[in-house]
Amino acid sequence: MTSGRADANRRRIEQVALAELLRDPDASMDQIARAAGVVRRTVYGHFPSRDALIAALVDSAVESVARAHASGREGVTDPAEALARAALAVWRIADRYRLLVALAQRSITMEGIRDRLTPVREACAAVLQQGLDQGVFHSPLPAAALAHVHEQVLFGLMEAVNTGALAADRAGRSAAVTVLISAGVSPERAADLVDALPATGGG
Repeated sequence: MTSGRADANRRRIEQVALAELLRDPDASMDQIARAAGVVRRTVYGHFPSRDALIAALVDSAVESVARAHASGREGVTDPAEALARAALAVWRIADRYRLLVALAQRSITMEGIRDRLTPVREACAAVLQQGLDQGVFHSPLPAAALAHVHEQVLFGLMEAVNTGALAADRAGRSAAVTVLISAGVSPERAADLVDALPATGGG
């Protein structure tokens, strides 16, 4: 099999696996192979175990989150707006993958997931530090610690949507407003800023 075809097969297996696992979290490698239209050996040729497949899906999700975070804050000089835009952009990706995160916790520790998110957390900390330096944000926490708080806010909201405690169509706006408030922006300013941004998916 040529490298190009192998890569195409791997991408297709990942796409089908994500859809199958979100539909049925207990989907087996056999089910995934059938859905992808390949034999089981082909799936195992790319992913030696189900856990390895889930880890690869998480890696792809994290790459998407990193791109979304960068895209959201690109060209935005106001730290508060950059943080809000990044949160909204990340939520659109997180909402797509939120069931995957719950599934991944069965095979990947939260520490492992957090390790994968280190570059995103560091980028968030840089925006927070800029805002703290400019007096836009106010927090007793240093930027690096506050970035951890924001990360956990997003995980918490994902779980809230998964359990039905928060409507999915409200979660994106809620995420953006919550991270702004936790950075010391007044609730009124946070709500006004997020409401002024273009309509986005995921609330």
